Amino acid sequence: MEFDNLSHTVLGCAIEVHKHLGPGLLESTYEQCLAHELQSQKIDFKIQHPLAVEYKGIKLDCGYRIDLLIEDELIIELKSVEKLKRIHEAQLLTYMKLAKIKTGLLINFNEVRLKDGIKRFVL
Repeated sequence: MEFDNLSHTVLGCAIEVHKHLGPGLLESTYEQCLAHELQSQKIDFKIQHPLAVEYKGIKLDCGYRIDLLIEDELIIELKSVEKLKRIHEAQLLTYMKLAKIKTGLLINFNEVRLKDGIKRFVL
């Protein structure tokens, strides 16, 4: 699946979840529902994927987890917050650098219109 099709399909899944649930729930709820939608679309993903930090040639488990790693080429960072902040963007960009993944989506489900809570990043 090409990335444009992949990102389009993933965003369609997120919109479907938001359409049914709306804003105001916990991030973990949206994560599980989005995982269900991705599975129904037969999209390969890993949920809460561990992300090691490489330091001086060794890999350290520092407790970082990628919310959703889609087909080993797209990182999805989910939020359910009043407003996205720069720290949320920094978190996603850091995960992308550590995982050597060029593209990421930051999705805030706590928006009346989900499209207002989506940001795409490319390294």
